[in-house]
Amino acid sequence: MKHLSNQMTGNRNVMDYSDYVKREIHMLADQIILTGRRYLGTPYVFNAPSYRTDMFDCSSFTQYVFGVNGISLPRNSRQQFLVGTPVPLHQIQKGDLLFFTTKKRKKRNGIAKIGHVGIYIGNNQMLHTYRQGKKVTITELNSYWRKNFIGAKRVL
Repeated sequence: MKHLSNQMTGNRNVMDYSDYVKREIHMLADQIILTGRRYLGTPYVFNAPSYRTDMFDCSSFTQYVFGVNGISLPRNSRQQFLVGTPVPLHQIQKGDLLFFTTKKRKKRNGIAKIGHVGIYIGNNQMLHTYRQGKKVTITELNSYWRKNFIGAKRVL
């Protein structure tokens, strides 16, 4: 009966199914973020192997963090951009994937422009790793990131 709306059952104790799904997705997003936070400080290595957790590049990080939580993602940021539902920047939610261009890719066309992916964690922040000398970190979505923003995808 949990899938029936309160209006149909007349029972305020029966949760609307869509509310249940939203709550489960919110909990999964929190779990993904918690998993990612465990790797704060892990070194960035370009083209880091998917199976390693002692080093990440941006997309191996998102692939791993989502994967251990039951969400399979392709290996690189351009492939990851092809999955999920597009979300406008002003509607992003915790757990959404954020995609950016980079200096090297800025002049390319289509998904070839994409060179970076991070995980939105709320409060205008993302969890990611992005270049040599940097580690898995939490970064504010400041003007630099907004200027290079390509799109967001919801995969939860």
